[in-house]
Amino acid sequence: MTDYPADGFSMPAEWAPHERTWMAWPSPSITFEDDADLAESRAAWGEVARTIARFEPVTVVARPEDSAGARSLLGAGISVVEAPLDDAWMRDMGPTFLTGHGASAGRLAAANWVFNGWGAQDWAAWEHDSKIGAFVAEQAGARTFTTSFVNEGGGIHVDGEGTVLLTETVQLDPGRNPGWTREQAEAELHGFLGTSKAIWLRRGLTADYGRFGTRGHVDIVAAFVKPGVVVVHSQQDPAHPDHALSQEVIAQLRTSTDARGRKLEVVELPAPGVREVDGELVDYSYVNHYLCNGAVILCAFDDPADTVNATIFQGLFPDREVVLVDARTIFAHGGGIHCITQQQPKP
Repeated sequence: MTDYPADGFSMPAEWAPHERTWMAWPSPSITFEDDADLAESRAAWGEVARTIARFEPVTVVARPEDSAGARSLLGAGISVVEAPLDDAWMRDMGPTFLTGHGASAGRLAAANWVFNGWGAQDWAAWEHDSKIGAFVAEQAGARTFTTSFVNEGGGIHVDGEGTVLLTETVQLDPGRNPGWTREQAEAELHGFLGTSKAIWLRRGLTADYGRFGTRGHVDIVAAFVKPGVVVVHSQQDPAHPDHALSQEVIAQLRTSTDARGRKLEVVELPAPGVREVDGELVDYSYVNHYLCNGAVILCAFDDPADTVNATIFQGLFPDREVVLVDARTIFAHGGGIHCITQQQPKP
């Protein structure tokens, strides 16, 4: 019988107080084309780390051979720990932290999912990254719960009160969990997250199904920002392939209820105007923000919609500072600010 952490632990919402943020330092891989690209990406990851460090502690995992360079670029005040790495997406390879309640109150735990390169994609490497969840959990002093279920942190989003958002094309991906039924996957997620209701979206954004995509991570489509309230990517260009999808998701969520029976309030986040970069469709999304102590770290794309979405988030989080950070370099490699961060909540 699986020893579910839900017996005493659950995943808190991202807006709950954090102990720190975890990130991974970009290292040579297929994700980064050449030395110049790697240097540009390290600068982008570093900008995110330094921005978050204004609000809470940040620890960055770097390869031993890269740690000195990481410390130099990151600067004082950001911790660097050493471990072998394949890539730089801490949200996906890292653990999902849980906090205790009842007899486990005050304790920290972690769900250590199986990570297999986003469904064993032919370009991906995960020999080292598949061990990072356990490594980070140990560094944090968390009790670790393991499962045979393949999942990534970008594939789930919780409200901290029993509800989880997810997509059918991730958790039910044959490259991730072959043979698992929707009911089995849902039970496993509830058991590890401490949730009781799953809201399944049909799929993710179109560009996320390209060669280097995740096959539908929910954290660029929709996210909880407070109990009963979700933000949703709103592609307002009727000619864009994500227009119909975003309308479908908005309609679905407006008729959905959470684990406590509340009808969801849906806040639309207008997509930036840019459609393609270098002839490739992009999935730029303001949903892929990160909440840290006292701040919203919001993706920016040098687009008029940056200001529109910053205003929306300021209204949602009047007591937090909204900080725009250019995320175009990060998105060029397959994700955004949420994808490269992982929160460690305060127990």
